[in-house]
Amino acid sequence: MENKKPITFVFWIIAIILGVTLFKQFDFKSLKFENPALAVIYIVVFVFSVYYLIKNSGKKK
Repeated sequence: MENKKPITFVFWIIAIILGVTLFKQFDFKSLKFENPALAVIYIVVFVFSVYYLIKNSGKKK
């Protein structure tokens, strides 16, 4: 169980950075991203990291 703490911390950092980046790149006036291709990659990695965090949050003892 001790080995999963650094991995969880890394996924928290990834989720925070990508969430802020996606928020900054989104244009709320036109409801579009500045870089749509890069935004897709960011969204996929963001969703995966959040999924991993949620999946492992239930396994705490």
